Amino acid sequence: MHTRRTTRRIRTAACLLAAALLVSGCSAGSTSSTASSAAEEKGAAPTALPRSTPAALMPYYEQKPSWRDCKVPGFQCATVKAPLDYDAPSAGDVRLALARKKATGPGKRLGSLLVNPGGPGGSAVGYLQAYAGIGYPAEVRARYDMVAVDPRGVARSEPVECLDGPGMDAYTRTDVTPDDARETDALVAAYRKFAEGCGADAPKLLRHVSTVEAARDMDIVRAVLGDKKLNYVGASYGTFLGATYAGLFPSRTGRLVLDGAMDPSLPARQLNLEQTAGFETAFTAFAKDCGRRDDCPLGGRGTGPGQAGKNLKAFFADLDARPLPTGDADGRRLTESLATIGVIAAMYDEGAWQRLREALTAAKQNDGAGLLALADSYYERDADGGYANLMFANAAVNCLDLPAAFDSPDEVRAALPDFEKASPVFGEGFAWMALNCAYWPVRATGEPQRIEAEGAAPIVVVGTTRDPATPYRWAEALADQLSSARLLTREGDGHTAYGRGSACIDSTINAYLLRGTPPADGKRCS
Repeated sequence: MHTRRTTRRIRTAACLLAAALLVSGCSAGSTSSTASSAAEEKGAAPTALPRSTPAALMPYYEQKPSWRDCKVPGFQCATVKAPLDYDAPSAGDVRLALARKKATGPGKRLGSLLVNPGGPGGSAVGYLQAYAGIGYPAEVRARYDMVAVDPRGVARSEPVECLDGPGMDAYTRTDVTPDDARETDALVAAYRKFAEGCGADAPKLLRHVSTVEAARDMDIVRAVLGDKKLNYVGASYGTFLGATYAGLFPSRTGRLVLDGAMDPSLPARQLNLEQTAGFETAFTAFAKDCGRRDDCPLGGRGTGPGQAGKNLKAFFADLDARPLPTGDADGRRLTESLATIGVIAAMYDEGAWQRLREALTAAKQNDGAGLLALADSYYERDADGGYANLMFANAAVNCLDLPAAFDSPDEVRAALPDFEKASPVFGEGFAWMALNCAYWPVRATGEPQRIEAEGAAPIVVVGTTRDPATPYRWAEALADQLSSARLLTREGDGHTAYGRGSACIDSTINAYLLRGTPPADGKRCS
């Protein structure tokens, strides 16, 4: 999500994809009128909270953060508390990690601008320090204190942990396209072990990492920063978080940019199905580009997307039988599941297509290192074999936000034709990956719902026409739901739009952030 160059983009973009692959989270494809009407019946707009802060929450809203130097030059860090359970504020606290880079000037300070890279599970603090605090347009950084808070359960904010490094290595190797009952049982066992590890690590917190609670935390952060309204740029899942905030606190909603929007009205299965189709769209764009090159590893010059997809599927099938050596220090080989994730990771950004071609070419020569490196960037695995908590937090939030996409392997098998129609290349794997929430130790507390945010200031919703992870239709849907939305469209490939090379997109968003001037609804940029 956003404009980190190649590898960093891949790692950041991985945050959202995990929602689809490892949880009943996101997906892609065409809209189903049945799913849409079911969502409308099941969830009306969330009720805005009272404008006055309850007395029991005042100690949280009146905190004074003690800022200190971070290890990253130019940034300050602090910790604030939020109630573990908003319905029982005396039941305990959650510690939230904040970071900021103060406005540099010149010009009048406009307050704080919170940023979130998505996920769920992406570290907003890490994103601020590695990109937003130094890479956002200079005129924006001059006028705003750039601020990030890691959501509860994520990164520096009491992170959920589920498996150790070797355990995650085993988990990521698990075959997610089972061929028989034995392989199906192995996949279910892996999902159960992952879920049990999360439940054992954080039995109380796991019940309180929902997007609604994270949005309420952001209002506490807004207050302790001294801002009357929340100004915010959220990407990918961060759009769901921002829209949820607007639904809960419309009168406190300032300038919100929701880039790479999600549709909160869809149930988990439809989300997964639609994101599956989104990645097929992205693969088709990659395959067309590849087919114009003599060295295309999926068939050479002139190979069409359909044949390229068949060739890739055949490659995956070969890996299922014979994983490739990688030269990895821990002896890991390139399995079908790891190779699939490596390819998917590169779909987020057309700037990674060359790296993917090179990795696929090397794999044809019995070297799986390139695809393994792409998969490791997706999973945020470091060189020492440790994993960030991205995947753990991702599952924890997604499995709490929506009822599971599937309750059993039989339900997955019944849905396979729909998923394989949405994506002949990725459909089978995406369907099975959406099974994991069936074994989650905590029941979902959320449900699909339209978010309207009546009374909110203008909100800019941004969509990219060939976005793999958050299909463009989702941006249209969210803009249709939010009462004050202005839809801004980027014609192009890749995930999200701001800072990805479109002067039209960037200048439009900058004008909104700096002058409060929203674009005309329906504006399109290339």
